[in-house]
Amino acid sequence: MEMPPKSPDGSEKSPQSKELVTSNTGSTLCMSSRSESVWTSAPRSKWDIYHKPIIVVSVGVAIFLFGTVITSLSCFLTKNTNVYKMSGPAFLSLGLMLLVCGLVWIPIIRKKQKQRQKSHFLQSLKSFFFNR
Repeated sequence: MEMPPKSPDGSEKSPQSKELVTSNTGSTLCMSSRSESVWTSAPRSKWDIYHKPIIVVSVGVAIFLFGTVITSLSCFLTKNTNVYKMSGPAFLSLGLMLLVCGLVWIPIIRKKQKQRQKSHFLQSLKSFFFNR
């Protein structure tokens, strides 16, 4: 007759049965969730939703304008023109990249908001019909 394996703390119960009895993963899953907006229905302001893409677009525009200034300096100044000609387009491309990423991010957020609204609506309909 085989003996079930003892747990590390010396108790007679196997680790599997002890885990099944004292498991509370459902409550810890909800508490440790990163997206708490799914569990709460508090409305968020437009700034809370769109602040990250707005900041990325703003930084992208600033870097793009800085690159424009640096590139134009290579036309007007005769000293260190190679530095201006090399760094100016780099700032231009970096700023343009951030600008485009921020501008693409905004419609993605709008689409997610619409999907979340549909999901909440469908869940309320489901709970209305099935909880009777």
